[in-house]
Parts: sequence; structure tokens; C-alpha cells
Amino acid sequence: QVHLVQSGGGSVQAGGSLRLSCFVSGFTFGSACMGWSRQAPGKEREEIASINTGDHNTSYADSVKGRFTISLDFVENMLYLQMASLKSEDTAVYYCATSLFCTPEYNYWGQGTQVTVSS
Repeated sequence: QVHLVQSGGGSVQAGGSLRLSCFVSGFTFGSACMGWSRQAPGKEREEIASINTGDHNTSYADSVKGRFTISLDFVENMLYLQMASLKSEDTAVYYCATSLFCTPEYNYWGQGTQVTVSS
């Protein structure tokens, strides 16, 4: 079975950094696409970063481009989101997700983790 277990997050002041982690099990990197999405209070879920585990191509939403970095650790089966220069508008619940064969919709989701940025 596919499982995604998140860790990291918390509270930080504006301008600070945080790293989110997502441990994955039940499938092998190489044929899947993975990503991070977030949902702020009163807003729809927004995909902010994605990576193809086969060719390592990445993409970012304009709102986080240049500040956030998505990466993989093939040995540890981990997906990361390094967040820098955080802003109050980055406050949200963050989710990791995977699409096993890079189909348009994510098939599996992590449990979510809260990130709060205070100004």
C-alpha cells in the first residue's frame, strides 16, 4: 500500500525558513510524479511545486518560485520542500502527494502539516 507521512512545519517569523518532509512507501521512485500543495483558510487547495521522479524536472507556482525548492532523496525515500524567505501569505496547511504514473490527478496524499508565518 502507498503511504505518505509528513513531518516538519510549525511556526516561523516572516523571512525565515522551514523544511517539510514526506516519507513515502509502497512504490518506487522513477515512474511517479510528486508534489506539494497547500490550502490556506478560506481558499482552495493550490499546487505549489512538483517533480518528476524519473527525469527530475520540477515546476513551481509563481507565488513560490525562487523561494521554495522541491527535492528527492532516493536512498531515504523522502520528498522535501525547502521553504525560504517565508511570508505571512505562505501560512497554510501543506500536503505532499503522488501520482504513481504521472497522471494528471494525484492519487495519494499525505496527512497535511500546518505552516504558520507571523509578520
